[in-house]
Amino acid sequence: MCGIVGYVGRKNATDILLEGLKRLEYRGYDSAGLAVMGTEAKLKVVKAVGKTVFLEEKLTREPATGQAGIAHTRWATHGVPSEANAHPHLDCAGRLALVHNGIVENHEELKRRLEALGHRFVSATDTEVLAHLIEEHARHRPFEEALCAALKEVVGTFGLAVVMVDQPRTVYGARRGSPLVVGVGRDGENYLASDPAALIAHTRDIIYLGDDEVVRLDDNGIETFSLDRVRVTKAPETVSWSLQEIERGHHPHFMVKEIHEQPTVVRNALAGRLDARQGMSVLGGLKDVDERLRRAERLTISACGSAYLAGAIGAMMIEECAEIPVRAEIASELRYRKPIFDANREAFIAVSQSGETADTLGALREAKNKGVLTLGIVNVVGSAVARETDAGVFVHAGPEIAVASTKAFTAQLTVFALLAMHLGRQRRLSLAAGQRLAEELASLPEKVERLLEQDEAIRLLAKKYSRYPSFLYIGRKYNAPLANEGALKLKEVSYVHAEGYAAGEMKHGPIALLDDGFPVFAIATKDSLQEKVKSNVQEAKARRAPIVVLASEGDEAMAQLADDVIWVPRTTEMLSPILNVIPMQLFAYHLAVARGLDPDKPRNLAKAVTVE
Repeated sequence: MCGIVGYVGRKNATDILLEGLKRLEYRGYDSAGLAVMGTEAKLKVVKAVGKTVFLEEKLTREPATGQAGIAHTRWATHGVPSEANAHPHLDCAGRLALVHNGIVENHEELKRRLEALGHRFVSATDTEVLAHLIEEHARHRPFEEALCAALKEVVGTFGLAVVMVDQPRTVYGARRGSPLVVGVGRDGENYLASDPAALIAHTRDIIYLGDDEVVRLDDNGIETFSLDRVRVTKAPETVSWSLQEIERGHHPHFMVKEIHEQPTVVRNALAGRLDARQGMSVLGGLKDVDERLRRAERLTISACGSAYLAGAIGAMMIEECAEIPVRAEIASELRYRKPIFDANREAFIAVSQSGETADTLGALREAKNKGVLTLGIVNVVGSAVARETDAGVFVHAGPEIAVASTKAFTAQLTVFALLAMHLGRQRRLSLAAGQRLAEELASLPEKVERLLEQDEAIRLLAKKYSRYPSFLYIGRKYNAPLANEGALKLKEVSYVHAEGYAAGEMKHGPIALLDDGFPVFAIATKDSLQEKVKSNVQEAKARRAPIVVLASEGDEAMAQLADDVIWVPRTTEMLSPILNVIPMQLFAYHLAVARGLDPDKPRNLAKAVTVE
């Protein structure tokens, strides 16, 4: 959440900082600002509430030029959106500017101490404490030592960037728990950002900072060191995706672009990983831990949001194929319980699109502390989850810009199917069953393409239902967590109240809500529990609720119960969520657009949740 950009070089820093902020707008924010070191070694700070366009307009009235600077888009945690609370924040002397992602948990204690020493605060944020704390330490020691000493006092998380008057061509960055990357440029130009997307127009060579690491960018290049000021050698990694992948092209929004990329996404997730003849999946990322994984007698999957729902479906896939118990846990709850792990018999799987989700990382570290084998299913190479797990599988979804996850969710489901096949063939899944599963997985991209041909029909359907204030989504077995995902997508982007329920639970409470103003969206494709879902649909219909049904192609009996039908190609029960989620994503997208909303930037939401 929030965005950071920094630059040192020969060009006008303001232009590069603004460009970077615009590429980070998808992360969610409510204000923006920048600080540039001018030619006379003076800090120029400009801030604005709202979108970056307002900051850009303000800069036409208050120009800021220089060759080094930092910028930020803020998502409010402490203090309302305002210019005073927007970043950058200054020290008392106005000689240091700082931007920050994360939370300083002990900011109140630090603030009281600093106020007693004479420091004056002008914002309601926790971040401002950092500027004054560094200033206080710098009274007694060189700046670099002061920065490290100050950060050692911080309880909480930070990804931050700092510039100061005394070093006019230097930008410092530091990270603990909140992502920060360095972009290695040419001809003395170097960059800093919270996401490689901000830098991809200038460089694809990225250095990923680890926790409690600091970086200095100046005319001498890049130096990375620990908070104890021990030099850390880090080699850059090359980002595989291109600038075109983070641009909308001919699509009106990133969300619909990413929905339509899903045939390719599924192909990429499967590429080189299916051995159809042996009915096996080939997961190279697990090679080094395969023997330990073979001995695992149970698994824990932990994640947040859509990734958790993918994990809940993945748990059922693995149980069916491998016949071992699997629990799916919400990471924010797991990390604060006293979970029982067995290091000799268990493996832990962390799922995160960004690989930086704070709660998921917390749960992962709890498992590592207990000596459990840890695996990651992530999209972002070089992310914290990718670095901290023993092994893992990348989903290869490419950059996902829209806040609401679509293609990453589908890729996660595809990878879970591959993992289920892998674990199953290690255990009791027969060759014939593995071959059938491999054949069906290989057919999914073409079936997703067929689903996307219904885009216009789903747009008209969404327009028809856009006036309703609430929805109930229902499904059974594999499609019970998917009902939650459908409801989540709808409320995320359209602000329509939606509930997702296992269909068998409908009569245990939610049915009380149903009437002719409360539609039901039923996932009723052909599977082992379709007759049960059909019964639930009839119960809803008896309460006059409008019924939208996801039905398998040719299933006229199911269609007759519905007011409206979306047809889905047939596949095996285990893989059905990979197809069934596509129309629900399109429905949520088009309903948001019909309500006049921007589905890419839902209010109050951020793409990567790096704070609790």
